[in-house]
Amino acid sequence: MDKTRESLEHVQKLLRDIKVPELKGELAEDPQLIQIHNELKSIREVMLAFSSGDFSPVITARGIIPGCMKALQANLRHLIWQVQLVEKGDLSQEVKFMGEFSQAFNGMLARLRVRLSEFQEHEKNLKESEARFKFLANHDPLTGVYNRRSFIELAGVELTQAVNLSVPCCLAMMDIDHFKEFNDTHGHLAGDEALRHAVRTIEVMLRKNDFMGRYGGDEFILFFCDTDEETGFKVVERLRKSLSVKPVLVNGVPVPVFASFGVVASSTENPKDIDYVQELISDADTALYAAKKAGRNRVILYKSNQTISYTE
Repeated sequence: MDKTRESLEHVQKLLRDIKVPELKGELAEDPQLIQIHNELKSIREVMLAFSSGDFSPVITARGIIPGCMKALQANLRHLIWQVQLVEKGDLSQEVKFMGEFSQAFNGMLARLRVRLSEFQEHEKNLKESEARFKFLANHDPLTGVYNRRSFIELAGVELTQAVNLSVPCCLAMMDIDHFKEFNDTHGHLAGDEALRHAVRTIEVMLRKNDFMGRYGGDEFILFFCDTDEETGFKVVERLRKSLSVKPVLVNGVPVPVFASFGVVASSTENPKDIDYVQELISDADTALYAAKKAGRNRVILYKSNQTISYTE
């Protein structure tokens, strides 16, 4: 076999065989063939690495094929970097150098962005619904103040803290005067607006830590933190006066809304049982009944089994 044919067969084996053939005899003494052998061997090693997902080999060979391999290596490394960014949540990436793959990859990311946007909107709606349900579970749907259960729970927490700090608090019951007659005269929709109007008028005058609840029907309940009985009754009297001079509009016509109040101060002495809030409510309700019996639109204090009027 002549040398030329033997050289071509060696090159063919380098291109096709799994195992790298050895240069033997005269072939091992041909500088040009040795160079071709080493370059093809290097290209084989790089391509084998690429086929297994390893794009780190340094390409030392020169020429069109190694140049294309370097370009491919750079593109694949850049693509890996972009995929890693996508993995971290960056869906703004786009591939522009790999033909059909680029179109498929960019289309996938576009769909992911749409799905992510839909998911985020859905999550937002769920959170808003959850917040809304939680609010409705704890608040009166008509007026927005606490419902009876939530008010009593919160008042119990505040009273426990107040007792531990030896801080006085006040609780007040409020009833809209002649509310049944108001409904009979103006209708239930106007009655609902009167309740909302009364709440709005009073809430703007409360301090940050004071709060209000709807006890039932046209009865409301208020809690005043860090407030002794003298201050508490002055505050409630201001609320009563403010409401009495701010009529509600019914079909554009101002209609006065009046309310009666019963107020009781808490004790700062330990211990307190779990029914203490209900005891205060009962005492405030007793004072409220006395206010209504005395002519309504007034404030009555409950103190030591007595009711005392502080209304001028």
